[in-house]
Amino acid sequence: MDKKMTSGEIAKKAGVSQKAVRLYDEKGLLKPADYSEGNYRLYDEASLKILEKIVALKQIGFSLEEIRDSLVTGKAENVKEALKIQLRQMEEKRYQIEKVILSINRTLERKNDELDWDDVADIVLNVSQDIKADERHFDALKHTGREQDWYEKIFESLDIHENEKVLDLGCGFAKLWRNNWEDIPRGTKVIGYDMHGSWADDFENYIRENKDRLPGGVKIDLIFEDLEDEKTWQMIKKDKDYSLIIAHYINYELKDPETFVKRACSVLSDDGMFSFNGAGISSWHIFFKKAFDEMNIKADFIEDGLKEQEKTQNECMSMLERHFKRVEKITLSNVWHYTDADELTAKLKDIFKEQEKFICRYEDKIESFFLKKIEDKGEILIEIGSSFWHCYKK
Repeated sequence: MDKKMTSGEIAKKAGVSQKAVRLYDEKGLLKPADYSEGNYRLYDEASLKILEKIVALKQIGFSLEEIRDSLVTGKAENVKEALKIQLRQMEEKRYQIEKVILSINRTLERKNDELDWDDVADIVLNVSQDIKADERHFDALKHTGREQDWYEKIFESLDIHENEKVLDLGCGFAKLWRNNWEDIPRGTKVIGYDMHGSWADDFENYIRENKDRLPGGVKIDLIFEDLEDEKTWQMIKKDKDYSLIIAHYINYELKDPETFVKRACSVLSDDGMFSFNGAGISSWHIFFKKAFDEMNIKADFIEDGLKEQEKTQNECMSMLERHFKRVEKITLSNVWHYTDADELTAKLKDIFKEQEKFICRYEDKIESFFLKKIEDKGEILIEIGSSFWHCYKK
């Protein structure tokens, strides 16, 4: 007969605390093999193997509930698949940790010794915004692979000429320049501004490693400063009269967009253009509203969202018109391709997170609707547009 172990002895062998052993018992993961005359828990070698498995699975990130439901109770029919799922979850956590590190570094670089608790809240907000931006970017790449590169479209819309002096505010990873590197007009001078701890750090390395591939006379400089700091704008003004100022995908990071726009206007040449992308009407809202109408499902929250977006867009245009004589809205679009009804339903849930209960109520009908469309046409095509404001001083 196997020698029985007390909770203290099995805990010592597995390298955990007695408290952990009691917890695993309470959670239904590790039941005693027997009890002593004094009603103390006793464990055998089989118990030790289970405990070692629990410890190992906890170390790679499984929760106690996942271990109990999927592994210890034998419900997992495919351990390999369970590990693959766990790997994806761990990669997502690593990605989020890297974003936190990036945002903390960015805040420390910007604030130095002037930190307060509001900056901690800003870090949380920035991490959330960065993750959402990345998710949108990779989602777009997945579903628009057959279309023209998005940043090529933006580049063409700017109509950059030779020898232009360009100010790129919040250049970040700078796909606008990377994806059109050898097509930048000769003699163009680009001055990019961003902060250390952002994706602009990577762009700095890219410039250094690829400057020999630039067309003749093209020069790209990168300056790391806070664009909402008056001292930064004093620097910018020393080299003013830019013929093109670009401020793309920065609006959501600005605490005071109007002051930012006013400052940009002050350094723009009289015949130059300021390109800004801010508020717009969501093509996704329009697409899903049409889909719900076809399904005869009343979804007032989409209509409310569209009205709010229209109001915000009008406010943005009014703000720009206070500083520029002429403001034109340019809409660029790409066609998104969907061949999986589940992915479209997931997109719906992601955009309308606060309406989860409503969507779940009609989920079967929604998925059937998308599936029928895909079966009829082979895919669902959705034209997704983004608005850019081209602003002129005369």
